[in-house]
Amino acid sequence: MLVHIPDLIDAATLAGFRRDLAAASWVDGRGTAGHLAVHAKLNQQLAADDPLAKRLGDIVLQALSGNRLFMAAALPLRVLPPKFNRYADGGTYGFHVDGAVMNAPGLPQRVRTDLSATLFLSDPDEYEGGELVIQDVFGDRRVKLPAGHLVLYPGTSVHQVTPVTRGARVAAFFWIQSLVREDAQRALLLELDLAIQKLALDVPGNPEIARLTGVYHNLLRRWSDT
Repeated sequence: MLVHIPDLIDAATLAGFRRDLAAASWVDGRGTAGHLAVHAKLNQQLAADDPLAKRLGDIVLQALSGNRLFMAAALPLRVLPPKFNRYADGGTYGFHVDGAVMNAPGLPQRVRTDLSATLFLSDPDEYEGGELVIQDVFGDRRVKLPAGHLVLYPGTSVHQVTPVTRGARVAAFFWIQSLVREDAQRALLLELDLAIQKLALDVPGNPEIARLTGVYHNLLRRWSDT
């Protein structure tokens, strides 16, 4: 399931992000790659201990907590702090799968990466290439969204970032452990949730809405890991 979340970051906040990241100290992104991924990765990142990464990441987390579509689609249990990367001058990240379990900075528990997320911080006309290509049962899905928009996709997906041949592609990326481990179950819950919300607008007060809401919560109760 791929979910496009538009305008996660408002225009004023986005302008501040872009200004700060234009002056940021970027380091070689291969420093955080695994022993196989390091051969496929050619980009830059903010260092994990960079105060700018922490400050901007906290703003992203705050925006996520108030976004109804993100909460409904991800059903987040834990969200890893966002990281920031930059692709330019042929920068790319070949096909790979993200690690299944990652450490949560400052926390004792580890996080299962059920979902991956990319928040685009450059507009599509600012760079050539740089598409996020996600393989699923329908083939390759190519994603290149406006600045401030986010794509959410299964952490199990094989994916890549194609070479950036002009300009620079800047983004935030992070992972989520969901209350519901299986992508197909999350997709059904999201579809049911959105249908209930639409019915509540179209036929307010209909008693069947409560029944359907009960079905939603009973399925969540059955499928939840916690």
